[in-house]
Amino acid sequence: MGRSRKDKTENAAPGVGVGPESQYALPPPSRGADEAVAGRLFRISIGVFFIGGFLSSAVSLLVPQLKLMLALDYRSALLIQLAFHSSYLLFALPAAFAVVRGGYMRSIAVGLAIMTAGCLALATAQGMRDFLLVLGALLLLSAGQTVLQIASNTVVTVIGPSRRAAARLTLLQGFNSLGTVLGPLISAPFLLANLDPLSGGAVTAGLPFVAGGAVLAALSTAYFTHRGLLSETRGTAPAARPAQLLAVLGDRRLVWGIAAIFAYVGAEVTIGTLLANVLMLPDRMAVEPVTAGRLVSLYWAGAMVGRFAGAWAMARVAEARLLFWVALGAVVLVSVAVVTPGALGAVALIAVGLCNAIMYPTIYALALPQDAARAPLASMWLCMAVVGGAVVPMLTGVAADAFGLLPALLLPALCYAGIAMFAAMCADVRGARA
Repeated sequence: MGRSRKDKTENAAPGVGVGPESQYALPPPSRGADEAVAGRLFRISIGVFFIGGFLSSAVSLLVPQLKLMLALDYRSALLIQLAFHSSYLLFALPAAFAVVRGGYMRSIAVGLAIMTAGCLALATAQGMRDFLLVLGALLLLSAGQTVLQIASNTVVTVIGPSRRAAARLTLLQGFNSLGTVLGPLISAPFLLANLDPLSGGAVTAGLPFVAGGAVLAALSTAYFTHRGLLSETRGTAPAARPAQLLAVLGDRRLVWGIAAIFAYVGAEVTIGTLLANVLMLPDRMAVEPVTAGRLVSLYWAGAMVGRFAGAWAMARVAEARLLFWVALGAVVLVSVAVVTPGALGAVALIAVGLCNAIMYPTIYALALPQDAARAPLASMWLCMAVVGGAVVPMLTGVAADAFGLLPALLLPALCYAGIAMFAAMCADVRGARA
């Protein structure tokens, strides 16, 4: 068998790059100390992943809220997701440099502080019912989330035994999914109960984001307090040159992984955002807005259950093979949802959440280079691919205005087909090395 990531690092401390080029890697502690740090870091990361999921699903409800309240078409309403996800393209490069120069823990603390400001700005914009201010606040919120995603995902992946990287990230994504489940359940009564712009509901609509901001502020303080948890040296890594940024793309699997992350986030965000609108259709479930918003939590609940189950399954099934079958399952379910009327079609679309469960952490772990020294720059490219959450929903919105909401969902189905191709490629590579 060829040398895997585990083979390359088993004689060094887990998470430490091998060779003199490992300028971004963490200094090698003892194995026992490293496992203790990994456990402590995992515990404080739970809150970060949870609140990130809560806010992402709450933001998705802004689309049906503003569409109904302001009588927007799908393309205009989906500017919400364009604003929320485009920052991954705009800020991923400076965020990656900030992580390299400032260290993981300090970068996470700063990212959480920026998200706190974004939440407070979003609550203010909700109170004013100002669409442009909402878009600006979402851009600020996601700027902080970009820093957070690069730093937290990478450090959880490279700290601790490398053979458990995908399982650790999958388990943390389970807590992220718990947040996405509670987000619609808690936020729907505030965001969707009173859609009259002249009513007093404008102030209460911002309460979920005020609460989220309070949690983020507490987490930022916790990470800053624990900034010495990792033995990082700030400001010693040289700034990455354009040649280094492009050299990372010489890894074929990373390039395919970037495309797969783009497709996955685009498909997941599109379905999660438009699901409430689908459930309100007369030929599906014809439910009221608040009920539809709460039912969206079932979509995210499927991802939560699947992620905890996926962390168990990955110890028994090859990651690439499991990714292939769940991506294929998502293609089938979306297709059924498009052509099948009534509750059955609605349930099929909700069930896509189960297939989404393991996709992001598995793609991320499969695509990340074996050399830990390249992890921050590779993570930057993978994080930039999250812009799929801006592009795919907008394209789907344009298609929905032109052809109808249900036919437009075939675009996310094509995204899942692309993920299946990435999984097949990874499985072939590993099979050839066996």
